[in-house]
Order: sequence, then structure tokens, then C-alpha cells
Amino acid sequence: MEARLNLMQIPGAAKFGKQLAAADHTFPRSTVPGTTLELVKIRASQINGCGFCTDMHTKEAAQAGETSVRLNLIATWREAKVFTGAERAALELTEQGTRIADAAGGVADEVWANAATYYDEDQLAALVCAIALINAFNRLNVLVQQPAGDYQPGQFG
Repeated sequence: MEARLNLMQIPGAAKFGKQLAAADHTFPRSTVPGTTLELVKIRASQINGCGFCTDMHTKEAAQAGETSVRLNLIATWREAKVFTGAERAALELTEQGTRIADAAGGVADEVWANAATYYDEDQLAALVCAIALINAFNRLNVLVQQPAGDYQPGQFG
């Protein structure tokens, strides 16, 4: 399988991609646990059908010490006992923030309030930005049909 376009070979698209990647580097400074941010990125990528980002973030999470049990249960997190209350709140926020078109009001007040019981304003801002950013990356990769499976942890720095 080949991508429809190699965005890194098109100067304007490559510049755009580098700007998105630069935005992603702000999150390690957040106090949201890195494992939670990876769970968020994986769940949004699963919902959006982005194989490239699902591959990338599951491998990054595994490299950082995430267990295969938790990685395998992200898509079914509601039924899994392996996630904390804070992680569950982040996953619910991710799902509703990713499926905005499916809900007339966007993210439900109850979902936001639940997330706010675990995360302060700075952390909520980091989660919102991470959700928006991974959705942007997902859309780019899905549009060009970026193939998955070859990603190596740390490949992009």
C-alpha cells in the first residue's frame, strides 16, 4: 500500500506537518501523565480509523512501559477494569471530542464536569489541545491513506 501523497515531499504540506509536530511537543510540559496522553491519542485514532497514528502511539506507549493488556483494551475501556477514574474521564472526553458531529451539543456537560474532577484547568487545556491535535493528524493520514505498521518508536524525535 502506498500513500496517495507523500506530504513530507510537498513543501507547503511539509511545513504544515512540522508546525503540527511542534504543537505536539508542548504536551510533555503538561502535568497530564504521558500515559494518559497516549491513551487519548490511541482512542481518537481508533475512532477515526487512522492506522498510522494507532500504530505510532501504541508503539510509543509500549516503549514507555504501557502494558499489552491496557493497550488491547483501549477500544473497550468502558468494560475494562484496568483504567483509573482519571483515565476513563480522559477517554470519555476524547470520544465525545472526536465524535462532535455525532452529538448535537458536542461534549456533554456531565462528561466535562467528570473530567474537571480529575484535571485542573491547565490539564484540561492540555487534554483539549491533545484531542484536537490528534484529530488533525488522523484526518491528514486518513485522507492520504498513510500506510501503517512500519513506525519505529522515536522515529520523529
